[in-house]
Amino acid sequence: MTDSLAELATEQSDPRYSGIDQLTTEQMARLMNSADSAVPTAVAEAIPALSAAIDGVVDRMKRGGRLIYVGAGTSGRLAILDASECPPTFGTDPETVQGVIAGGHAAITRSVEGAEDDAGAGAGAVADREVGPLDTVVGISASGRAPYVIGALGEAERRGALTVGVSCNTGTPLSAAARHAVEVIVGPEVVTGSTRLKAGTAQKLVLNMISTITMIRLGRTYGNSMIEVSPVNSKLTDRATRLVSQITGVDRAIARPALEAADWQVKTAVVMIQRGLDVPSARDLLAEHDDRLDAVLLPVEARGA
Repeated sequence: MTDSLAELATEQSDPRYSGIDQLTTEQMARLMNSADSAVPTAVAEAIPALSAAIDGVVDRMKRGGRLIYVGAGTSGRLAILDASECPPTFGTDPETVQGVIAGGHAAITRSVEGAEDDAGAGAGAVADREVGPLDTVVGISASGRAPYVIGALGEAERRGALTVGVSCNTGTPLSAAARHAVEVIVGPEVVTGSTRLKAGTAQKLVLNMISTITMIRLGRTYGNSMIEVSPVNSKLTDRATRLVSQITGVDRAIARPALEAADWQVKTAVVMIQRGLDVPSARDLLAEHDDRLDAVLLPVEARGA
């Protein structure tokens, strides 16, 4: 793998940036901003492959599966970030979406020497989580060559899980190891080889799409409203109250007591108000409709269509 590393697009030196150290701060900022503007276009080109992968994730998660991201270095930190945002945003159990980083917890804040190169440890991380056929393992590696990530995908495939490889180069070993290859070609970095820049931005955009679209498809939003938000602070408590008020059309003086009675569960409070039900009845009605608020709020005739 090392022999051909210099041939990767993410390892090339772009002559446009060779004199960047001689520029003013504003000139550097504008140059970096211009380079970053190419990232959304590169992501757009990968959307067909990405969409197919997301459909696979949704199918498995509907049946109780988990979404597990695996990465090393910057990719691993982005995996941890995206996974950690799912419980407060979408009300998921912390086990449902997980982020795994080579080197373990210590690697979140500092480099762990050699962790990226240990394919056996990547396989072990998947085995430790008892990954199975309903799970999806998404391997993330800018180069597409990190042995830890490839080892994790190999073990996931062996266990029957859906595998997705997210990289920023073409024809990589990671793509070969994955059932769904998502290659986002962003080209050379402003600082040669520093894939926390354009490649990192591209990976963040891709992970945003995977988790967000999956949760929307699973009914964890109502329209574009975060109806599974966990009101763990005053900002989110206010947001939950506004959501109930907006969805039901009642004022906050009615919305807040309903939320308090429903243990701050937005969906339950909405059903209570809209259907004139108590808390247990509202929860039962949601359960009858796979916990989907949109299904509960459909007119009766539309539900049977």
